[in-house]
Amino acid sequence: MLELLGEANAAALVGLGGGVALGLAARIGRFCTLGAIEDWLYSSDDRRMRMWAIAIGVAIIGTHLALAAGLMAPAETAYLDRVWNPVASVIGGLIFGYGMALAGNCGYGALARLGGGDLRAFVIVIVMGLSAHVAMSGPLAHLRIWVFPELRGAAAPQGFAQLLELRLGIPPLATGLAIGGALLAVALLSRAMLRSPAQILWGAVVGLAVVSGWVGTGWIAHAGFAAEPIRSHSFAEPIGDTMIYAMTASGTSLSFGVGSVLGVLAGAAIGSLWRGHFRWEACEDPRELRRQIGGAMLMGVGAILAVGCSIGQGISAFSVLAYSAPVAFLSILAGAAIGLRQLITGFGPVRGEG
Repeated sequence: MLELLGEANAAALVGLGGGVALGLAARIGRFCTLGAIEDWLYSSDDRRMRMWAIAIGVAIIGTHLALAAGLMAPAETAYLDRVWNPVASVIGGLIFGYGMALAGNCGYGALARLGGGDLRAFVIVIVMGLSAHVAMSGPLAHLRIWVFPELRGAAAPQGFAQLLELRLGIPPLATGLAIGGALLAVALLSRAMLRSPAQILWGAVVGLAVVSGWVGTGWIAHAGFAAEPIRSHSFAEPIGDTMIYAMTASGTSLSFGVGSVLGVLAGAAIGSLWRGHFRWEACEDPRELRRQIGGAMLMGVGAILAVGCSIGQGISAFSVLAYSAPVAFLSILAGAAIGLRQLITGFGPVRGEG
């Protein structure tokens, strides 16, 4: 199959398949980063946060089973191969989370909304993709590297499972199964969640989509002859890559990230049509559009600093138990909480507070 398709096209198909699953999860399963945070903070409903725990738990277990089976190697994943910069994780996560609140969606959520006909999300997607590349390889790249130096080829994989193996001799598979299983147990310790089998299912689908990215690109990297990176889903740099491919397809090749972005759009469109939710929407308030554009710019820059978005760090990096994952994810949550507080109540005293 690789001889027929080529490594890059095969990787794009792997991304497309996982992306379709993610798009369906967003539109049918209502899997949404900002929506989960908002429900948790302002509606006392933690079911969508528990969906996140299920997705992370499934992704950790599946990925560590793949590592144990030799389907991928820790050093081949960017999250474990790059020397972790905790300051960049915190600052990038805070910027991304705050921008996510202003924009009303993360990159993944914006793609899912665009697939449902929301043209406001189209603006968010375009601006986020551009700003990510401005920070990654454009005018801000030298400043970013000067402030937050990038060091690849770490002496030891930057992950908790490998650290425990080195220090205590615990096999990475045991660590992955224990942490993933604990997250699943915590997520299911809720009667409300147990009464929502669809949410459990779609949380698991998201986790499996991330595992499919690692396993699929891992197989291509080992079976093919071209140097194809091992990747899973993230939605900052790949959005910009998709825009570049759309403009220069005759001179560039497809990639996992481009397939992933197109898959989310396709899955979201299928899901919204299936549920009868597809409708064209546009922004009628210039102030709202200004806020969304500003938020999208912040998300693009923040995701590059943090080396991943809410999906990239929140699930893909978590799946390999990278040092960066919990720090970046908690920073994203904190940034989103600050942004939501500003938008919903302002920063003054809330009625009833002392």
